[in-house]
Amino acid sequence: MTNPVSFTRDLEKLTAPLDALAKSNDHLSCEHVSYLSKQGMMESLPKYVFSGPGDRRSHLKVGIFAGIHGDEDTGVDAISRFIVLLNREPEIARGYELFLYPVCNRHGYLTDSRWSEDGLDINREFWKGSAEPEVRALERELEANRFDGIVALHSDDTSEGLYGFVKGHELTRYVLEPALEAAGMFLPRNFDKSIDNFEANDGIIEQGYEGILTAPPTQKFRPFEIVFETPHLADAGRQVEAHLAAMAVILERFKVLISEGQNI
Repeated sequence: MTNPVSFTRDLEKLTAPLDALAKSNDHLSCEHVSYLSKQGMMESLPKYVFSGPGDRRSHLKVGIFAGIHGDEDTGVDAISRFIVLLNREPEIARGYELFLYPVCNRHGYLTDSRWSEDGLDINREFWKGSAEPEVRALERELEANRFDGIVALHSDDTSEGLYGFVKGHELTRYVLEPALEAAGMFLPRNFDKSIDNFEANDGIIEQGYEGILTAPPTQKFRPFEIVFETPHLADAGRQVEAHLAAMAVILERFKVLISEGQNI
């Protein structure tokens, strides 16, 4: 007989205050993503949508994802704090519709594990016909929304500094560079020539693993895609601050470069 899974954390403790905030804020809604687990149970991934000031018909749609690896808490905490910050300072999101997914690996988060229930790294499963229910649920989100930008927050226990992966639109590195600089107020940057077995230039990597959370292969317009990595063994509070600083700068620079790119 299989031993029951021991959940070490309560997802509702994370989502309840954010759900309550959404009920009192016209800009924020909670639209949790339901899916059927392999045990036939209805589960959900938390999802919040924040519509910033400005004409919503022309808003840029950006998806921000964390908790893809269930034991990487600082990205989860950063998105939760970012939602609270947006509630206080909605101008940060002017011109944006932000789709915020703080926990993308429900089972991993509940068990404080990197892996899915089947022991898989779900960040190697996207667009491969995966049977992982959380992957399939997120793929549906990516297909339905066709984001203009995608940001994934991670922490790396093999790195002593900040770095990031860029993909998609050719101007993406010019969004990541100032984000790394801003986050560098809280943590050092990784300037190694090789990071995670990839060639790196000032903490920016232009290659990447197959199967990571990314835009649908069929999406015609290639969005900005950034994977932002903090050093997992660093102080957790500083990691959260670095994520917050990076997100704010990414949104600031993204609008400018989209505008400039349209005129190139």
